[in-house]
Amino acid sequence: MNAYERAVLPWLIHWVMRSRRLLPYRERVAGAARGRVLEVGIGSGLNLRHYGPAVESVVGVEPSPRLLAWARRAPRRPGLAVELHRAPGERLPFAPASFDAVVMTWTLCSVPDAARALQELRRVLKPGGRLLFVEHGLAPQPWVRAWQRGLTPLWRPLAGGCHLDRPVDALVRAAGFRLERLETGYAPGPRPMTFMYEGAAVPE
Repeated sequence: MNAYERAVLPWLIHWVMRSRRLLPYRERVAGAARGRVLEVGIGSGLNLRHYGPAVESVVGVEPSPRLLAWARRAPRRPGLAVELHRAPGERLPFAPASFDAVVMTWTLCSVPDAARALQELRRVLKPGGRLLFVEHGLAPQPWVRAWQRGLTPLWRPLAGGCHLDRPVDALVRAAGFRLERLETGYAPGPRPMTFMYEGAAVPE
């Protein structure tokens, strides 16, 4: 991890992810969680305030030590038990069938091995558990896709490994999940960066 990734990138991620335009997504995704929850890529803890009373506890994993430090101080629902770990999404330090739900918000784009991470999420979910997510990714329009594929090699080093062109729904299905719900569309902002996938999936 170089100086930019240690000192500058966490501030940029926190600033961008605090956007009020993203708040409705966070409220819906975190609000749908139940039981013992794993949040992958918890970042600075911006989802913690949105977990409802049906959530018993949240275990968060995040590779950035600075973002984890901010997550420890993030506002949360009174009485919510939170446990934080520094770990990558591809190697989760948890036993199989440990969680009732897994939450991901704008995480899959920057995981180096998205397929392996999704397989790990499937492994740690209990039977009948749900993957709840919102991610940006590959758009349906050919001209937007062309921009996404052209920009990704330039964007990735500046944005913590973020890919603009990952087909989120296809990756989720390929990892052995069945999509219960999927909604797609553009959020406000530049189209190559704002095509959103929001949904819920269960292991098959």
